[in-house]
Amino acid sequence: MPQGNITQQTAKAAARSRGGMVTTPHQAASAAGAKVLRRGGTAIEAVIAAGAALSVLYPHFCGLGGDAIWLVADQAGGRDTIMGIGQAAADLPRLDVIPERGPLSALTTAALVDSWGVALDYSRDRWNGAENLETLLEDAIELAAEGFPVSQSQAYWHAYRRGDIDSWTSMAETFVAHGHQRQPALAETLRHIALRGSREFYEGKLARSLAASLEAAGSPIRLTDLERTRARVVAPLSLRYRDAELLAPPPPCQGITTLAIMGILQAFDMQAVDPASADFFHLCVEAVKQAFLGRGEIADPEHVAQYCADWLAQPHLAAKSAAIDPIKAMPWPARFQAGDTAYLAAVDGEGRTASVLQSIYYDWGSGVLLPETGILWQNRGAAFSMDPGSPNLPAPGKRPFYTLNPGMALRDGKPWLLYGTQGADGQPQTLSVLLSRLIDFDFGPLQALAAPRFLLGRTFSDTRDNLKIEETVGPEVLDELRARGHEAVALPGLSPLAGQAGIIRIGSDGWIEGAHDPRSDGCAVAV
Repeated sequence: MPQGNITQQTAKAAARSRGGMVTTPHQAASAAGAKVLRRGGTAIEAVIAAGAALSVLYPHFCGLGGDAIWLVADQAGGRDTIMGIGQAAADLPRLDVIPERGPLSALTTAALVDSWGVALDYSRDRWNGAENLETLLEDAIELAAEGFPVSQSQAYWHAYRRGDIDSWTSMAETFVAHGHQRQPALAETLRHIALRGSREFYEGKLARSLAASLEAAGSPIRLTDLERTRARVVAPLSLRYRDAELLAPPPPCQGITTLAIMGILQAFDMQAVDPASADFFHLCVEAVKQAFLGRGEIADPEHVAQYCADWLAQPHLAAKSAAIDPIKAMPWPARFQAGDTAYLAAVDGEGRTASVLQSIYYDWGSGVLLPETGILWQNRGAAFSMDPGSPNLPAPGKRPFYTLNPGMALRDGKPWLLYGTQGADGQPQTLSVLLSRLIDFDFGPLQALAAPRFLLGRTFSDTRDNLKIEETVGPEVLDELRARGHEAVALPGLSPLAGQAGIIRIGSDGWIEGAHDPRSDGCAVAV
C-alpha cells in the first residue's frame, strides 16, 4: 500500500448508545446497517445490509466477487465462525508462478453471497431474525442504481492504479476517480439475489451468466465450481488474555497468529509499560515476529493437518516469549503478503454481535470485471504458494491461506469487544496494539484507534523489510527503537499503511461505545 494519508479525520467522535451500533469504513454503509437495527433487526441482518452497501461503495476493497469471514456471538453463550471462503477451481491450469492479476488470478470462487444466506439462516434459527435479502439489499440496490459520491479511499486507489485500471477490461468505463458513480449492472445483479436468494449466485440463471463470463475472460472457474461453493459454520479458536477470552477464526485464516501474539505478550507485565514508549512498541513488534515465524504452517485443514492446540499451548507460547530480547530487535526477513479488506461490525438491542471482514484481496482484486453483472472478481488465489515445501501449494478445491481475521473478546462469556482491520499482514500487527491498549490500559475505542501504529515488512511502495511507524510516536521513540536495532522509518500520522480498523465496546452497564478508524471514510452509527 502506498504511503501518504487518505484523510486526516482527527476530529471524529465516538458513538455511544444503549440500543445498538454499526461500524464500517463508509458512513452510508454504517447508516444502512443502523436502519436495520432501528426496525428491530439482528446484528447479523444489520451487517448484511451494511456489507451489501459497502460492496457498492468500496469496490476497490470488497464486493460480490469476494469472500467474507464472520464471528458471531450472543448473550446466551453462543459463539460461531462463518467461513465464507471460496475454493480453487477443479480444473486448475498448470502454473509455474501464481498470477497476481488477470484472468488466471481469478482461480478461486467467491463465497461472500453464500455467507449472507448462511448468516441469515443462523439469525433466523438462533436469534429469531425475521429479515430477508429483499429488504436487506434495498440500500445497496439504490446506491448502485442511483449512484453515490466516490469516496476518498476509492479516489486514492483509483489514482494509484490508474495505469492498471486503464488496461483492465471494462474497468475504466465502470469506475470513476472522482464525482458521481453509478453501477446499473451491479444493481440488477443485486436485484436477482434479493428476489431469488443467495444460491442464485451459485446455481441459478445468475450463476450460469457468471460462469460463462468467467470462462470467456480466461478464468478456470466453471459452473460446477460455483455450485460447490459453500460457507461453513465452525467453532472459533480462543485464548485467554488477562480477564478476557479472545476469539478468532480458525485455519486457513491467520486468526491463530493474532491469538499467538497476544499469548506471547501475556508473559510481560504490559500494564507497567508506558503505552506511548519505545518499550511498548518494541515488545509488540518482537511478539509479532515470534508469532509470524510459525504462520507459514497455516493452510486449509481439509488438505493439511493443522495443530492449533499445540500452536496455542502455553509452553509453546512461553518459549516464544522467552526468545524476546527486551533491548534488542531480532532481524526480520519475512515476506510481505499484500491485500486490502473492509471491516464492519454490529451489536443489536439484545446484545447479539457480528464481527466481519469482507474482501476481494488486493485492491481492485484480479482486475477482472464481468460487465454483464458488474462484478469484480477477487484474486485470493494469489495467496497460494509455488514453494514445493509450502502447505499452501494450489490444488483443486483447496482454499488458500487467508489473511482475514475479524476478532471478538468476551468477558464472563458475553461479547465485550468487537474489532478488526484492513491490511493483510498488518491485521495481526494492528490488532496487537489495539488489544493491548483496550485491555491493558482501558483505552476507549476512538482513543485506541487514533494512537500511533506500526507495520513490519514490505509494502507496495517500500520493498524493504523495515519497521514503518507513524511519526506521531515522537522522535525520541523512533531514536530509541533504532538504537535497539529496528530499521525504523517514519510514516505520516494517520497513514493508510496502518490499516483501517473498527472497534465496538459493550460495557457491563449496558452502554455501547464504538468508532471507525480516523484513517478511513467511515464511522460508527448508534441507534
